[in-house]
Amino acid sequence: MNVLMLLKPKNTVKYIYDTNTLRQGLEKMRAHSYTAIPVISEDGKYVGTVSEGDFLYYIVDLRNNAITEKEKHSVSDIIRKDFNPAVTIDVSMDEVLNRAVSQNFVPVVDDWGTFIGIVTRQDIIKYFIDKA
Repeated sequence: MNVLMLLKPKNTVKYIYDTNTLRQGLEKMRAHSYTAIPVISEDGKYVGTVSEGDFLYYIVDLRNNAITEKEKHSVSDIIRKDFNPAVTIDVSMDEVLNRAVSQNFVPVVDDWGTFIGIVTRQDIIKYFIDKA
């Protein structure tokens, strides 16, 4: 089976841009009740994933809880480069399962690093249950 069979395409996935302000990122995550969300660049490349904790730690480190302060900083300031790396469409299902152990979703990119969607942990579990 190919990872594309489980893919939730980009047009059905919520994401934020690395140029969004912290406030915009938090508002989008809150509106959709997400604990983590993919981050892409303006040209559609996958940049990383940010979590509630990433926002929280950054805000605490700012030591300024004013809403206007959150508009001065962008999502790109809080991205951890090694957190939730993307896979390409030729990844094995076993590797997708290994990635999903520590994250709710696995980001998928094409050969040029363009974000094309995600595979959720729930869909991966269903796949392996149906396979058994």
